[in-house]
Amino acid sequence: MATKLHLKKNDVVVAVAGSDAAGKKTGKVLQVLAARGRVIVEGLHFVKKHVRKSQERPQGDIITKESSVSASNVMLFCPHDKKGVKVSRTRLEDGRVVRKCKKCGHLFD
Repeated sequence: MATKLHLKKNDVVVAVAGSDAAGKKTGKVLQVLAARGRVIVEGLHFVKKHVRKSQERPQGDIITKESSVSASNVMLFCPHDKKGVKVSRTRLEDGRVVRKCKKCGHLFD
């Protein structure tokens, strides 16, 4: 069964751990892989893949594509605090459950 993550597609996140965190890179979440606890972030982690010869690529090729990173290595970016923040879940009066910044109270959903 898939676990619930603190991230959703199109969230802006900051890398906080791993080799990608050296420059505190930010990016948009392209895909959430909840079953594996990983996310694919735009411009964050690249891998090179060797491609066989085909009609499309008669010489073969080496392509660079984005790879997944662990969801624990990224934090949600708060626009008010201008940095990565921890997130809590709160229930509103209308019954919706939304994510809220623990520092400033900004609602993300």
